Amino acid sequence: MLSELDSKNLPTLQNFRVILCQTSHPGNIGSAARAMKTMGLQHLYLVKPDSFPDAHATALSTGAADLLENAIVTETLAEALTGCAYAIGLSARKRSLSHELVNVRTAASKAVEIASTQPVALVFGTEMSGLSNAELDHCQMLAMIPANPDYTSLNLAAAVQIMCYELRMAVLENASLEDAQLTPNTTTELATIDSLEGFYTHLEETLLHIGYLNPAAPKKLMERMRRIYARIRLEKEEVNLLRGILTLTVTPRKHDKY
Repeated sequence: MLSELDSKNLPTLQNFRVILCQTSHPGNIGSAARAMKTMGLQHLYLVKPDSFPDAHATALSTGAADLLENAIVTETLAEALTGCAYAIGLSARKRSLSHELVNVRTAASKAVEIASTQPVALVFGTEMSGLSNAELDHCQMLAMIPANPDYTSLNLAAAVQIMCYELRMAVLENASLEDAQLTPNTTTELATIDSLEGFYTHLEETLLHIGYLNPAAPKKLMERMRRIYARIRLEKEEVNLLRGILTLTVTPRKHDKY
């Protein structure tokens, strides 16, 4: 549980969830839980971990066993992202076709703005290869830790610690601004990631229907479409509007002739 101080003064931290995808070493899960708790985060999600629950994870959590007990285990990343409005993927490498790429400090600042009203996810890949392109497709931003370019290898739990620290500092900075009676930023309600997935499925079906997407040679069309909309940060009402257009693209509405 969060401390009383954090629950009262830093409620934004409760709107973050840390998602670890296909973690192979249970000790990293425990160490990540410890890293989260020291910074005031409490929601841990595990996508297909190799071994969990595990005594090694509990041993390395060092006082954060409650996060492990309350951790939610899912079969897919899409399940773990249900209800989130935004997802930031952490990566140690650049991608040829990628989302907006920022450092973790910039990512934390943007994430805190959204998390003031809606849930935000921090997505970490497996220890050996990081996030797959399919997992990255579910994210709207890619964040990197600017490590030594000659040696960028960073333990999973250490990466979680750095990102959680940056979030805490961003939240504290925002709290200080509010204490100074500055007008806080207002955030429009963004579409949840699961509603975005519904939109992408609808978009793909429509593109197939009108012949724009060739199922025999799809190339990276849908991947590119996802990148375009990820940069926009679609709002809830905008997704409804776009899906209405897609519906009428397939079945146009007949108008009375005058």
